[in-house]
Amino acid sequence: MTLILDASAALSWMMDRENADEARISFEILFHIQRGSATVPLLWFTEVLNGVLVAERRSLIAPQNATAFLVLLEALPIDLDRAASKLVASPVLSLARAHNLTAYDATYLELAARKNAPLATFDQKLAKAARSAGISVFGDN
Repeated sequence: MTLILDASAALSWMMDRENADEARISFEILFHIQRGSATVPLLWFTEVLNGVLVAERRSLIAPQNATAFLVLLEALPIDLDRAASKLVASPVLSLARAHNLTAYDATYLELAARKNAPLATFDQKLAKAARSAGISVFGDN
C-alpha cells in the first residue's frame, strides 16, 4: 500500500524527534516506505529542500549530512504524482478553505483523498484536517 508522504515526515529522518512516540512513528514511516512505496505531490521536493536549507542555516545539520540525507531520499521508492495542476486546483482550494490550510498542505490532503491512501505527517494542523476529512493518518491506532 502506498503512503502519502509530506515534507515534515521526510524531514523527521534528518533530525531526531524529541518525542519518543514521534521518533518511533518516524522510523515506522521509513520502514513502511522501504518495504512498499510513497507518493508525493510535485511540490514535495521543493519543500524538503527548503527544510534542509533552513536546518543548515540554523546550524542544525552540516552540509555534508544534508547531502547524505538527499542521497537517502533518492534511494527510496517515492513516486511523484503527476496530476495536472489544473485538475487538482479546485479540490485543493476547496480543502484549503474547508480546513483553513495553506494550499501546500491542502495539496497533500487532496492527494491522500484521491489515492485513498494514509497520510504521513507531523504537521498537527494537517493531521487534524485529514482526520476530519476521513483520511487516515499514519501512526494513528
